[in-house]
Amino acid sequence: MLKKSLLIILGFLGFGCGFAVLSQLQPVGNSSQVTVLDIAEGTALSEVAERLRRQNLIRSDWAFVWMGRLAGSDRKIIPGEYEFHGGMDPSTILEKIVKGEVIQYTVTIPEGFSVSQIADLLHEQRLADREAFLQFTRDPIFIQTLSLSVENRVDSLEGYLFPDTYQFARHVEPKRLIASMVSRFKQSVTEEDRRRVAELGLSMHQAVTLASVIEKETARPDERTLISGVFHNRLRKKIPLQSDPTVIYALNEFDGNLRKQDLSIDSPYNTYRVVGLPPGPIANPGSAAIHAALYPEPSEYLYFVSRNDGSHEFSTTLAEHNRAVSKYQLRQRRRTS
Repeated sequence: MLKKSLLIILGFLGFGCGFAVLSQLQPVGNSSQVTVLDIAEGTALSEVAERLRRQNLIRSDWAFVWMGRLAGSDRKIIPGEYEFHGGMDPSTILEKIVKGEVIQYTVTIPEGFSVSQIADLLHEQRLADREAFLQFTRDPIFIQTLSLSVENRVDSLEGYLFPDTYQFARHVEPKRLIASMVSRFKQSVTEEDRRRVAELGLSMHQAVTLASVIEKETARPDERTLISGVFHNRLRKKIPLQSDPTVIYALNEFDGNLRKQDLSIDSPYNTYRVVGLPPGPIANPGSAAIHAALYPEPSEYLYFVSRNDGSHEFSTTLAEHNRAVSKYQLRQRRRTS
Protein backbone atom coordinates (compact mmCIF):
# COMPACT_ATOMS: atom_id res chain seq x y z
CA MET A 1 0.00 0.00 0.00
CA LEU A 2 2.81 2.40 0.92
CA LYS A 3 4.74 1.56 -2.26
CA LYS A 4 1.67 2.10 -4.48
CA SER A 5 0.94 5.49 -2.89
CA LEU A 6 4.55 6.50 -3.38
CA LEU A 7 4.47 5.69 -7.08
CA ILE A 8 1.34 7.82 -7.55
CA ILE A 9 3.00 10.78 -5.81
CA LEU A 10 6.16 10.39 -7.87
CA GLY A 11 4.05 10.42 -11.02
CA PHE A 12 2.75 13.88 -10.11
CA LEU A 13 6.29 15.14 -9.55
CA GLY A 14 7.23 14.63 -13.17
CA PHE A 15 9.54 12.18 -14.90
CA GLY A 16 12.90 13.79 -14.16
CA CYS A 17 12.40 14.65 -10.51
CA GLY A 18 10.42 11.49 -9.86
CA PHE A 19 13.11 9.29 -11.37
CA ALA A 20 15.80 10.98 -9.26
CA VAL A 21 13.88 10.38 -6.05
CA LEU A 22 12.90 6.86 -7.02
CA SER A 23 16.53 5.95 -7.69
CA GLN A 24 17.33 6.86 -4.08
CA LEU A 25 14.57 4.58 -2.84
CA GLN A 26 15.89 1.39 -4.43
CA PRO A 27 17.27 -1.48 -2.29
CA VAL A 28 20.97 -1.37 -1.57
CA GLY A 29 21.01 -4.90 -2.93
CA ASN A 30 22.91 -6.93 -0.34
CA SER A 31 20.29 -9.31 1.06
CA SER A 32 22.94 -11.30 2.96
CA GLN A 33 23.72 -8.25 5.09
CA VAL A 34 21.41 -8.61 8.11
CA THR A 35 21.34 -5.83 10.69
CA VAL A 36 19.47 -5.53 13.98
CA LEU A 37 18.37 -1.99 14.75
CA ASP A 38 17.10 -1.02 18.20
CA ILE A 39 14.73 1.95 17.96
CA ALA A 40 14.08 3.63 21.29
CA GLU A 41 10.86 5.33 22.36
CA GLY A 42 10.61 8.84 20.87
CA THR A 43 13.23 8.36 18.15
CA ALA A 44 12.66 10.80 15.28
CA LEU A 45 12.24 9.58 11.70
CA SER A 46 15.33 11.56 10.66
CA GLU A 47 17.44 9.75 13.25
CA VAL A 48 16.10 6.37 12.13
CA ALA A 49 16.92 7.27 8.52
CA GLU A 50 20.45 8.35 9.41
CA ARG A 51 21.12 5.11 11.27
CA LEU A 52 19.73 3.05 8.38
CA ARG A 53 22.03 4.87 5.93
CA ARG A 54 25.08 4.41 8.18
CA GLN A 55 24.30 0.68 8.30
CA ASN A 56 24.12 0.67 4.48
CA LEU A 57 20.48 -0.40 4.53
CA ILE A 58 19.18 2.57 2.50
CA ARG A 59 20.83 4.82 -0.08
CA SER A 60 19.56 8.18 1.13
CA ASP A 61 18.34 9.34 4.52
CA TRP A 62 16.68 12.46 3.10
CA ALA A 63 14.71 10.41 0.55
CA PHE A 64 13.62 8.02 3.34
CA VAL A 65 12.44 10.94 5.51
CA TRP A 66 10.67 12.54 2.54
CA MET A 67 8.88 9.27 1.81
CA GLY A 68 7.86 8.85 5.44
CA ARG A 69 6.47 12.36 5.74
CA LEU A 70 4.51 12.08 2.51
CA ALA A 71 3.00 8.84 3.78
CA GLY A 72 2.21 10.42 7.16
CA SER A 73 4.37 7.81 8.91
CA ASP A 74 6.87 10.15 10.58
CA ARG A 75 4.85 10.18 13.82
CA LYS A 76 3.87 6.50 13.76
CA ILE A 77 7.21 4.88 14.52
CA ILE A 78 6.83 1.99 16.96
CA PRO A 79 9.87 1.47 19.19
CA GLY A 80 11.52 -1.93 19.38
CA GLU A 81 14.18 -4.18 17.96
CA TYR A 82 14.01 -4.74 14.20
CA GLU A 83 15.84 -6.97 11.76
CA PHE A 84 16.60 -5.58 8.29
CA HIS A 85 18.71 -6.62 5.32
CA GLY A 86 20.13 -4.69 2.39
CA GLY A 87 17.82 -6.35 -0.12
CA MET A 88 14.77 -4.66 1.41
CA ASP A 89 13.49 -1.52 -0.33
CA PRO A 90 13.00 1.56 1.89
CA SER A 91 9.20 1.44 1.67
CA THR A 92 9.24 -2.12 3.11
CA ILE A 93 11.58 -1.01 5.89
CA LEU A 94 9.33 1.92 6.75
CA GLU A 95 6.20 -0.24 6.68
CA LYS A 96 7.85 -2.71 9.05
CA ILE A 97 8.65 0.06 11.55
CA VAL A 98 5.16 1.56 11.33
CA LYS A 99 3.49 -1.84 11.82
CA GLY A 100 5.76 -2.70 14.73
CA GLU A 101 7.05 -5.96 13.24
CA VAL A 102 9.69 -6.29 15.94
CA ILE A 103 11.90 -9.29 16.67
CA GLN A 104 10.18 -11.87 18.85
CA TYR A 105 12.24 -13.92 21.30
CA THR A 106 11.22 -17.38 22.47
CA VAL A 107 11.31 -17.88 26.22
CA THR A 108 10.19 -20.99 28.11
CA ILE A 109 8.99 -20.68 31.70
CA PRO A 110 9.55 -24.07 33.38
CA GLU A 111 6.93 -25.63 35.64
CA GLY A 112 7.61 -24.86 39.27
CA PHE A 113 9.49 -21.61 38.74
CA SER A 114 8.72 -18.96 41.34
CA VAL A 115 7.88 -15.38 40.40
CA SER A 116 11.40 -14.43 41.46
CA GLN A 117 12.95 -17.07 39.19
CA ILE A 118 10.79 -15.93 36.26
CA ALA A 119 11.94 -12.34 36.87
CA ASP A 120 15.57 -13.51 36.86
CA LEU A 121 15.07 -15.44 33.61
CA LEU A 122 13.44 -12.50 31.79
CA HIS A 123 16.11 -10.13 33.11
CA GLU A 124 18.91 -12.42 31.89
CA GLN A 125 17.35 -12.49 28.42
CA ARG A 126 16.94 -8.69 28.48
CA LEU A 127 13.18 -8.97 28.14
CA ALA A 128 12.24 -7.23 31.39
CA ASP A 129 13.76 -5.29 34.25
CA ARG A 130 13.76 -7.64 37.24
CA GLU A 131 12.61 -5.16 39.89
CA ALA A 132 9.94 -3.60 37.69
CA PHE A 133 8.60 -7.06 36.88
CA LEU A 134 8.46 -8.07 40.54
CA GLN A 135 6.80 -4.80 41.50
CA PHE A 136 3.92 -5.40 39.09
CA THR A 137 3.42 -8.97 40.38
CA ARG A 138 2.75 -7.46 43.82
CA ASP A 139 0.78 -4.38 42.74
CA PRO A 140 -2.83 -4.82 44.03
CA ILE A 141 -4.26 -2.26 41.60
CA PHE A 142 -2.65 -3.94 38.59
CA ILE A 143 -3.60 -7.41 39.83
CA GLN A 144 -7.23 -6.31 40.07
CA THR A 145 -7.22 -5.40 36.35
CA LEU A 146 -6.34 -9.00 35.43
CA SER A 147 -9.76 -10.38 36.52
CA LEU A 148 -8.42 -13.62 37.95
CA SER A 149 -11.88 -14.69 39.19
CA VAL A 150 -10.58 -16.13 42.44
CA GLU A 151 -12.72 -16.00 45.56
CA ASN A 152 -10.40 -13.88 47.69
CA ARG A 153 -8.22 -10.92 46.85
CA VAL A 154 -4.83 -12.02 45.53
CA ASP A 155 -1.89 -10.03 46.93
CA SER A 156 0.71 -11.67 44.70
CA LEU A 157 0.67 -13.31 41.28
CA GLU A 158 2.72 -16.23 42.56
CA GLY A 159 1.01 -19.30 41.12
CA TYR A 160 -0.75 -17.46 38.29
CA LEU A 161 2.13 -16.92 35.82
CA PHE A 162 1.49 -19.98 33.71
CA PRO A 163 4.56 -22.04 32.75
CA ASP A 164 4.71 -22.23 28.97
CA THR A 165 6.69 -21.13 25.91
CA TYR A 166 6.12 -17.50 24.94
CA GLN A 167 7.14 -15.11 22.18
CA PHE A 168 8.14 -11.76 23.68
CA ALA A 169 9.70 -8.65 22.18
CA ARG A 170 12.16 -6.39 23.93
CA HIS A 171 11.09 -2.98 25.28
CA VAL A 172 7.63 -4.29 26.17
CA GLU A 173 6.26 -3.12 29.51
CA PRO A 174 6.61 -5.84 32.20
CA LYS A 175 2.89 -5.68 32.93
CA ARG A 176 2.14 -6.78 29.36
CA LEU A 177 4.38 -9.84 29.77
CA ILE A 178 2.67 -10.62 33.07
CA ALA A 179 -0.78 -10.18 31.54
CA SER A 180 0.12 -12.70 28.82
CA MET A 181 1.14 -15.30 31.41
CA VAL A 182 -1.97 -14.73 33.52
CA SER A 183 -4.13 -14.95 30.39
CA ARG A 184 -2.55 -18.33 29.60
CA PHE A 185 -3.33 -19.45 33.16
CA LYS A 186 -6.99 -18.46 32.80
CA GLN A 187 -7.20 -20.34 29.51
CA SER A 188 -5.75 -23.47 31.14
CA VAL A 189 -8.38 -23.60 33.91
CA THR A 190 -11.63 -24.98 32.56
CA GLU A 191 -15.17 -24.70 33.91
CA GLU A 192 -14.94 -28.39 34.74
CA ASP A 193 -11.85 -27.63 36.84
CA ARG A 194 -13.75 -24.94 38.72
CA ARG A 195 -16.64 -27.33 39.38
CA ARG A 196 -14.17 -29.92 40.66
CA VAL A 197 -12.59 -27.33 42.98
CA ALA A 198 -16.03 -26.68 44.48
CA GLU A 199 -16.65 -30.43 44.88
CA LEU A 200 -13.43 -30.72 46.89
CA GLY A 201 -14.53 -27.88 49.18
CA LEU A 202 -11.59 -25.72 48.16
CA SER A 203 -11.31 -22.23 46.77
CA MET A 204 -9.53 -21.75 43.45
CA HIS A 205 -6.69 -20.04 45.30
CA GLN A 206 -6.33 -23.03 47.61
CA ALA A 207 -6.32 -25.41 44.65
CA VAL A 208 -3.54 -23.45 42.94
CA THR A 209 -1.64 -23.34 46.24
CA LEU A 210 -1.89 -27.12 46.63
CA ALA A 211 -0.86 -27.61 42.99
CA SER A 212 2.23 -25.48 43.56
CA VAL A 213 3.29 -27.63 46.53
CA ILE A 214 2.79 -30.81 44.48
CA GLU A 215 4.80 -29.27 41.64
CA LYS A 216 7.73 -28.60 43.95
CA GLU A 217 7.57 -32.01 45.66
CA THR A 218 8.04 -34.14 42.55
CA ALA A 219 8.90 -33.93 38.88
CA ARG A 220 7.69 -37.47 38.21
CA PRO A 221 4.34 -37.62 36.35
CA ASP A 222 3.50 -41.00 37.92
CA GLU A 223 3.82 -39.63 41.46
CA ARG A 224 1.88 -36.37 41.29
CA THR A 225 -1.56 -37.84 42.02
CA LEU A 226 -0.12 -40.06 44.78
CA ILE A 227 1.49 -37.07 46.51
CA SER A 228 -1.73 -35.15 46.01
CA GLY A 229 -3.57 -38.00 47.74
CA VAL A 230 -1.19 -37.80 50.72
CA PHE A 231 -1.81 -34.07 51.09
CA HIS A 232 -5.58 -34.45 50.74
CA ASN A 233 -5.51 -37.16 53.43
CA ARG A 234 -3.51 -34.91 55.75
CA LEU A 235 -5.78 -31.94 55.13
CA ARG A 236 -8.83 -34.06 55.86
CA LYS A 237 -7.29 -35.40 59.09
CA LYS A 238 -5.94 -31.93 60.02
CA ILE A 239 -2.35 -33.19 60.07
CA PRO A 240 0.32 -30.64 59.11
CA LEU A 241 1.48 -31.14 55.51
CA GLN A 242 5.15 -31.07 56.59
CA SER A 243 6.30 -30.10 53.11
CA ASP A 244 9.95 -29.06 52.82
CA PRO A 245 9.38 -26.84 49.74
CA THR A 246 6.99 -24.60 51.70
CA VAL A 247 9.67 -24.05 54.34
CA ILE A 248 12.30 -23.34 51.68
CA TYR A 249 9.93 -20.75 50.17
CA ALA A 250 9.68 -19.04 53.56
CA LEU A 251 13.47 -18.78 53.99
CA ASN A 252 15.12 -15.51 52.98
CA GLU A 253 18.16 -17.44 51.76
CA PHE A 254 18.53 -21.12 50.95
CA ASP A 255 21.88 -22.77 50.23
CA GLY A 256 20.42 -26.13 49.19
CA ASN A 257 20.63 -27.67 52.65
CA LEU A 258 17.46 -27.62 54.75
CA ARG A 259 18.46 -27.70 58.44
CA LYS A 260 16.53 -28.84 61.50
CA GLN A 261 16.25 -25.29 62.86
CA ASP A 262 14.67 -24.19 59.57
CA LEU A 263 11.68 -26.42 60.31
CA SER A 264 10.81 -24.31 63.34
CA ILE A 265 10.83 -20.86 61.71
CA ASP A 266 7.84 -18.68 62.43
CA SER A 267 6.09 -18.32 59.08
CA PRO A 268 2.61 -19.07 57.72
CA TYR A 269 4.45 -20.99 54.96
CA ASN A 270 6.04 -23.36 57.49
CA THR A 271 3.75 -26.36 57.10
CA TYR A 272 5.62 -28.20 59.86
CA ARG A 273 4.09 -25.76 62.34
CA VAL A 274 0.91 -24.60 60.59
CA VAL A 275 -1.98 -26.96 59.94
CA GLY A 276 -3.52 -26.69 56.48
CA LEU A 277 -2.33 -25.07 53.30
CA PRO A 278 0.08 -22.13 53.24
CA PRO A 279 -1.58 -18.75 52.55
CA GLY A 280 -0.69 -18.82 48.86
CA PRO A 281 1.20 -20.66 46.11
CA ILE A 282 4.94 -21.23 46.49
CA ALA A 283 5.58 -21.54 42.74
CA ASN A 284 3.80 -21.47 39.41
CA PRO A 285 2.33 -24.92 38.72
CA GLY A 286 1.74 -26.42 35.30
CA SER A 287 -1.41 -28.12 34.02
CA ALA A 288 -0.35 -31.59 35.24
CA ALA A 289 0.17 -30.41 38.82
CA ILE A 290 -3.16 -28.55 38.81
CA HIS A 291 -4.91 -31.67 37.51
CA ALA A 292 -3.20 -33.77 40.21
CA ALA A 293 -4.38 -31.36 42.91
CA LEU A 294 -7.96 -31.75 41.69
CA TYR A 295 -7.86 -35.51 41.13
CA PRO A 296 -5.81 -37.14 43.90
CA GLU A 297 -5.20 -40.88 43.77
CA PRO A 298 -7.18 -42.55 46.57
CA SER A 299 -4.95 -44.26 49.13
CA GLU A 300 -4.30 -44.59 52.85
CA TYR A 301 -0.86 -43.00 52.51
CA LEU A 302 0.01 -40.24 54.97
CA TYR A 303 3.77 -40.04 54.44
CA PHE A 304 6.39 -40.08 51.72
CA VAL A 305 10.17 -39.70 51.65
CA SER A 306 12.67 -39.26 48.85
CA ARG A 307 14.63 -42.29 47.68
CA ASN A 308 17.34 -39.91 46.43
CA ASP A 309 16.76 -40.92 42.82
CA GLY A 310 13.83 -38.62 42.05
CA SER A 311 11.22 -41.09 43.30
CA HIS A 312 9.54 -41.44 46.72
CA GLU A 313 8.67 -44.16 49.19
CA PHE A 314 5.06 -43.93 50.43
CA SER A 315 3.87 -45.11 53.86
CA THR A 316 0.59 -45.38 55.73
CA THR A 317 1.93 -45.38 59.29
CA LEU A 318 4.57 -43.34 61.11
CA ALA A 319 6.51 -46.53 61.95
CA GLU A 320 6.72 -47.44 58.25
CA HIS A 321 7.73 -43.89 57.42
CA ASN A 322 10.48 -43.84 60.05
CA ARG A 323 11.92 -47.04 58.61
CA ALA A 324 11.86 -45.52 55.12
CA VAL A 325 13.56 -42.36 56.41
CA SER A 326 16.25 -44.49 58.06
CA LYS A 327 16.75 -46.48 54.85
CA TYR A 328 16.83 -43.66 52.33
CA GLN A 329 17.84 -40.56 54.26
CA LEU A 330 19.79 -41.34 57.44
CA ARG A 331 21.99 -43.99 55.80
CA GLN A 332 22.59 -41.66 52.87
CA ARG A 333 23.76 -38.94 55.28
CA ARG A 334 26.10 -41.35 57.02
CA ARG A 335 27.63 -42.42 53.66
CA THR A 336 28.22 -38.82 52.62
CA SER A 337 29.52 -37.59 55.99
